[in-house]
Amino acid sequence: MDSSLSSQQSIPDDIAIKIASSLKVSDLCSLGSCSRFWRKLCGSDYIWECLCKKRWPALALEIESYNNQPHEEWRVFYIKKHNEMAGKAKGVIDFVNRCLAFESIEVGHYLKAVRDLDSILFTFEDVYTFFLKSKHSVLLNLIGLHYCLIWLGLPGECVMEILNKSNISQREVRVQWWKLGRWLFGFRLRDELITRTVSLEDLATGKEEEVLGVLHRGAVHEVIRVQISEAKPECTSWSFQNVQNAN
Repeated sequence: MDSSLSSQQSIPDDIAIKIASSLKVSDLCSLGSCSRFWRKLCGSDYIWECLCKKRWPALALEIESYNNQPHEEWRVFYIKKHNEMAGKAKGVIDFVNRCLAFESIEVGHYLKAVRDLDSILFTFEDVYTFFLKSKHSVLLNLIGLHYCLIWLGLPGECVMEILNKSNISQREVRVQWWKLGRWLFGFRLRDELITRTVSLEDLATGKEEEVLGVLHRGAVHEVIRVQISEAKPECTSWSFQNVQNAN
């Protein structure tokens, strides 16, 4: 008998399950391709049920209902739920892309996208899988980051680990907001335009709390408009100034 197979089969089941349960899905699938022993163990209902509960804790009632009825393998349930979340993520991404005007997005549309992630019960792993990736624009990265920090209440260091892993921590966005002009001697001064260029790391580590606060509150009180765009060295604010002058 192959010595490696023999050593695998000599591992107590509880230890083997603990090892497999600690892995990410991609690593679990890779481990399952190593031998018949690991293929059977990594495909067990127990492990995939745990993965479902760990990834989607807010779906506890749906998972419990599934558990109490005749059902397919938990691995099948996991794949279906993952594909369902992928479809919902695509809906949010398509909405954001439709709302882009001159490569920028108004804060009302931006906040709707963030709220949509909450309404479909996105978890941190969902956000990481579908939004915090280098293949997406920095605006989609920002929406995922905002949701993690504010709606999920995750600590910045936890999110930073994912930003670094995805090589997007140094990506920058430009946030511009207009504040109502102050009153002086009975006259209201011109509205004030504030522009900030910040990295995703700055927002995650709390270095730009004011900018994150403006993004989260949106156009309220003295802030009459907020616009977010990808920061590009060649970009200037002429288009925004023209809009302001036209108004």
